[in-house]
Amino acid sequence: MQIIRTLVVDDELGMCLVIQKALQRFTLELPEVAEPIGFAVTIADSAEAALEKIGAERPDLLLLDYKLPAQSGLDLLEQIRYPESEMVVIMMTAYASFETAVTAIKKGAFDFLAKPFEPEELRKTVKKAVQNLILARQIRKLEQEKHQVRFQFISILAHELKSPINAVEGYLNIMHDRVLGSDLEAYQEMVDRSLTRINGMKKMISDLLDLTRLESGQKKREIALNNLAKVAQTAIETALPVAQEEEISVTLHADDEMQMWCDASEVEIILNNLISNAVKYNHRQGKVDVFLQRDGEFVEIAVSDTGIGLSPEECAQIFQEFVRIKNEKTRHILGSGLGLSIVKRIALLYQGSVQVESEPGKGSTFRVRLKDSPPNINPDKRG
Repeated sequence: MQIIRTLVVDDELGMCLVIQKALQRFTLELPEVAEPIGFAVTIADSAEAALEKIGAERPDLLLLDYKLPAQSGLDLLEQIRYPESEMVVIMMTAYASFETAVTAIKKGAFDFLAKPFEPEELRKTVKKAVQNLILARQIRKLEQEKHQVRFQFISILAHELKSPINAVEGYLNIMHDRVLGSDLEAYQEMVDRSLTRINGMKKMISDLLDLTRLESGQKKREIALNNLAKVAQTAIETALPVAQEEEISVTLHADDEMQMWCDASEVEIILNNLISNAVKYNHRQGKVDVFLQRDGEFVEIAVSDTGIGLSPEECAQIFQEFVRIKNEKTRHILGSGLGLSIVKRIALLYQGSVQVESEPGKGSTFRVRLKDSPPNINPDKRG
């Protein structure tokens, strides 16, 4: 049970005890919170005593009488306003007026409760205050998570870009200082390596743009009836230059007329990532097989390779952002570490899933399931 620390401030002991008894017997259930909410109630008979308890106990909810000895409730409100506080204040008074309510709200009170009040009225007001408290906490938590994610993202991005930038800078300095003489041919390998590094950074930027468009919902989706075999063939043709260099065969297994309601660019992103990975992590003279098949209202895309494979531990990590498997067999293979996380996000747009079956040294098979839904019942029609 989640407990709301509550402080009742009133110079009438009887009123404090009535409120304490009513709230300690009150259990609140809200759809925003998984567990029931209860109340731990303490009391104070003056603003001075309340100020000490607030400093020591940091209550979540304050029920504050307007008229107190020495300092008033409004005086106390002015002393307890601080930016990091999430405490919600309900002002209580027997001298209710519109002006009093406005003044209390301006000084930080959330709501106003006119004395005398019934227990049910108290509980309704407290419920609204607790809902506001929960919402404020959720907003703060989201802000903290957002800052943390942003920090982690920038840290990882800086780390991923630092290495290729340093490499290109090193090659340029060697060429600038003519370390190998004036013959341009002597620097050809450095030029080639620099271009490879730059292409890797361009791929990372492209993947980042795809990822941010998907996450923000700013990518305009164009759902139409598309021939998946043609989309797959386009992705295969994109991967062919690298595949042919390594004598890797890439074969499509699909009905030539296989169609699906989808955004063709999204499916092409899936196929581009899976096929390019199957080629990159393959052996020379290896094989890549691309399968398209229908399973009820779902379409399954499967890409199998005869490559280096993955361990069970690597399979569990592979769909996370910026995850690249680094070992003796992969350390020379460039990648952004974003491609498979993008594949997963697109699959979720189609109420689908992605999984991998792999064994070290024997290759991998990636399977993506996508729900085939016409535009009028498509689960995500953003754009």
